[in-house]
Amino acid sequence: MRTLSVALDARSYPIHIGTGLLADPGLILPYLKSKRVAVITNTVVGPLYLAPFVAALRERGLRVTEIVLPDGEAHKDWPTLNLIFDGLLGDRCDRSTTLIALGGGVVGDMVGFAAASYQRGVPFIQVPTTLLSQVDSSVGGKTAINHPLGKNMIGAFYQPRLVLADIATLGTLPDRELKAGLAEVIKYGLIRDLPFLDWIEANLDRLLARDGEALAEAVERSCRNKAEVVAADETEQGERATLNLGHTFGHAIETGLGYGEWLHGEAVAAGAVMAAELSRRLGWLSDADVERVRRIHERAGLPVKGAALGADRYLELMAHDKKVSDGTLRLVLLKAIGRAVITSEASTADIRAAIEACC
Repeated sequence: MRTLSVALDARSYPIHIGTGLLADPGLILPYLKSKRVAVITNTVVGPLYLAPFVAALRERGLRVTEIVLPDGEAHKDWPTLNLIFDGLLGDRCDRSTTLIALGGGVVGDMVGFAAASYQRGVPFIQVPTTLLSQVDSSVGGKTAINHPLGKNMIGAFYQPRLVLADIATLGTLPDRELKAGLAEVIKYGLIRDLPFLDWIEANLDRLLARDGEALAEAVERSCRNKAEVVAADETEQGERATLNLGHTFGHAIETGLGYGEWLHGEAVAAGAVMAAELSRRLGWLSDADVERVRRIHERAGLPVKGAALGADRYLELMAHDKKVSDGTLRLVLLKAIGRAVITSEASTADIRAAIEACC
């Protein structure tokens, strides 16, 4: 087992990464407030992992409430969030109950938001079961639901007490989901860790083949990058926004097509190529740099062309981005491969041209 820490003073917490961790409830017990827990999962992950996980917890004397949500980004909304509250209230879960998110990014985001809200705040633990959630969404305390006008627009910063990433769960992940997770892995190399990007390029075939050692290394190095950024800027006032490379374009794709049509990682991949193209137009990247960004995503089996929404629709949707300040759109772009910046220097004409070149 590999262990990292997210350093947030009194709210610091560990990230455990390894194989077979779901079968060891002893890793979770020290982070519980009482012997009451609620395990929240969905209709896809539940049949695979819920019963043995809950059985292991109950063997340690815990009282467990089970809540199963519908699967998919299309259900990351108020009605589904209320299903969590219905289950907690129906089983009379109190303030000492720890919520455990067992699933991917949608489950983790929703359970975190529920934990931040239920009885004005209860503890929660992240048990991510997808590559994307293990390397990104389970770490850092961003919690949210979607709105028809924008992705993740309603939520809170609320840190978990523990992240438990069991690499074995990636063995049941559909190929499309695995590839989508690689988009977030690649992102860390592009924005701040050039040696990691070199490693990804050299080991991409191993990652696609689900080599356990390679996956564990990718998860650890991704989480280490994210933990460093979160510790320096928890609530995204500065550096943390660089973690959103490709996301402003990608969220426009997800919202414009309808949530769930593209996976989040697929939209981020296409968005990263758009960001690279825009960076080239600003004179920061070369043609070879843009080709490198495009090529690594292509090798990972990810889309490098955006959805054909039309530039006007992209710009309309991007105007709702959380990085808009005083009416000005700020974008995460690349000054160089391995060095991201947050900038409002790009003109609307340049943004439009980059979109049209990549769609």
